[in-house]
Amino acid sequence: MACPEPAGGQEINVNNCKNATPHSVRCHLGLEIDHYDETIRKFIPGYEDGLDRAAQTVASIRPELVLDLGAGTGALSEAVLSCPQVGKLEVIDLDPEMLEKARARLRKFESRVSFSLRSFLEPLPHCDAVTASLALHHVPTLGEKGALYKTIYQALRPGGLLANADVTMGADEGLRRATYERWADHLVAGGIARERAFEHFREWSHEDTYFPLEAELELMREAGFRAECVWQELPNCVLVGYKDAACS
Repeated sequence: MACPEPAGGQEINVNNCKNATPHSVRCHLGLEIDHYDETIRKFIPGYEDGLDRAAQTVASIRPELVLDLGAGTGALSEAVLSCPQVGKLEVIDLDPEMLEKARARLRKFESRVSFSLRSFLEPLPHCDAVTASLALHHVPTLGEKGALYKTIYQALRPGGLLANADVTMGADEGLRRATYERWADHLVAGGIARERAFEHFREWSHEDTYFPLEAELELMREAGFRAECVWQELPNCVLVGYKDAACS
C-alpha cells in the first residue's frame, strides 16, 4: 500500500465543520470530543507512556510554572500536575470544546491550573517548562517550527526545558513507508480496518505535518537547546530541549 500523501480536496464528513474554529479537533479527527481520550489511544502507539515520560521529565526540574501548548482535553496537563514537584500550569488551546474538557478534567487541581483560549504561536509568558502532546505537528513548515522553538527558548527561564511528545517520520521514503505500515498495525490492533487506517493518515495530512526526528532535533539546537530524544515508540516520541542554567 502506498505511503499516504495529502489527498487534495478530500473532506472529512463531520457535522458543523463549516463554522468550526481554525483548528477544531472534532473536525480534524472526525470524532466526538467525549470520545477523544478513548480514541486517541487507538490512534497513537504508546500514547500513555509518552505522556508519563514527558511529565516525569518536566517534574525533574521542579518547575514553578509550566505551559502546556495545545493541551486538548488536558491529559498531559493532568500527568504533569499529578507530580508533586510541579507548581502551577497554564493550559493553552485554541479549540473551545477541548479547553472546556480540560477545565472539567483539571478542576481538582484548583488554583494550580489556569486556562488560556489562544494560539501557542502567540508570544509566551516567562516560565520554567513548556510541554506539548500531539500539538506541535500542526505547525506546517520547518521555518515556522524553528521560529516556534526560538519563541519557546526565549520564554524559558535559565535551566528550563521543553518536553514535546509527538509523531515524527523517517527522512527517506523507505523509512517513512515502513513507519506508516507499523503505525497502521497499531490501528488494526485497536479494531480499525487496515484500509481505514490509511484513510485516517490521508485525512490527518490536511492539518498534520510530521518532520523527521533528525530535523526536529536540529531545529531545537538551532534555537539554542541541548536536544535529545528520550523515548520512542514509532512513530510517537518524546523530544526534550534543555536551556542551560547560564543562558538568558
